[in-house]
Amino acid sequence: MADNSPDDSEKTEQATPKRLEEARKKGDIPRSRDLSSAAVMMAAGIGIYMMGGHVGTGLSELVREGLTISPDVLNYDDALPRALVSMAAKAMWICAPVLGLVMLAAAMAPLAMGGWSFSTAGITPDFSRLSPMAGFKRLFSLNSVVELVKSLAKFSVVAIVAVIMLRSQTGELLSLGSEPTQQAVVHAFKLCGQAFIALSSALLIIAGVDVPYQLWQYARKLRMSREEIKQEYKESEGSPEVKGRIRRLQQDMARRRMMSDVPKADVVVTNPTHFAVALRYDENRMRAPIVVAKGADEVAAKIRELAREHQVPMYEAPPLARVLHRYVDIGDEIPQRLYVAVAQVLTYVFQLRSAKRGLALMPDRPDLEVDEDASV
Repeated sequence: MADNSPDDSEKTEQATPKRLEEARKKGDIPRSRDLSSAAVMMAAGIGIYMMGGHVGTGLSELVREGLTISPDVLNYDDALPRALVSMAAKAMWICAPVLGLVMLAAAMAPLAMGGWSFSTAGITPDFSRLSPMAGFKRLFSLNSVVELVKSLAKFSVVAIVAVIMLRSQTGELLSLGSEPTQQAVVHAFKLCGQAFIALSSALLIIAGVDVPYQLWQYARKLRMSREEIKQEYKESEGSPEVKGRIRRLQQDMARRRMMSDVPKADVVVTNPTHFAVALRYDENRMRAPIVVAKGADEVAAKIRELAREHQVPMYEAPPLARVLHRYVDIGDEIPQRLYVAVAQVLTYVFQLRSAKRGLALMPDRPDLEVDEDASV
């Protein structure tokens, strides 16, 4: 079976928001291990340097306490296990500020790139990774070369910084042996903190190069072909054929609803053949007459047919029919500048209805003045 998936040379378009969201749901987000490592080491260095005195003093006292065993305690079988648990708890409590700072850095570092993502897709077995061919491709890929260069760069930078730190602190390191124990422990923690800060600063330089590369690599990996973008648009928005069919059905439903309102109209203004606009007015419920139906050509013919079937009066006024059809939507009130013309038509229709019942004289047909060029 042929593989129809596009190759990398065809994927020239940036990933769509939907593609990015799907990747995030799968746990596929940009990450920089160098940034996380540098952040954790920097937090550890700052924590040790700032709180090294407290931690060093507490741990030295804990060691002294642990090496001091009362003879009475040895009479109990569970004395040593209980003492071990107690000492471990005290050690964790002493180191808690530094550990908390390191854990905070480890949790906050991902926010710099891609944010947090919780997904079980990352731990789902992927047997395609067991393929020897896929393994060779990853081994000799551009990403592997970049990782090798980064590893060599990290080793070189860390080695250089370590040598500089050792040479600059040789005197202080040698002086630790002549200091009192507790003071030497505190001093040693200070030196360790400085070393961690220096090393993490060097790693931050590498992370500054790695972060843009990882973002570029992530965007490159998620690139899409034009065909994939078209297919995604069809899946999300629907194919043009389906949308056209839905639009036609909606128009048919709207037309049927509109035609059901024609028998309720008070008058149908005609062009006489091209346009037809049905008007309705209830002085107790409406501020002005509203358009209940309108149409051109075949739709206009259907409106006139329904008007004749239900004995709705029709009034031939081409300028008025054209203006109403062009500017007034179905369900909207007529504009103020057409009040006089429409009022004349409705008055004529109502008078004509009374005259047919023998309740009034036959009215004269009004002479309407409608400016088709004026804006409504």
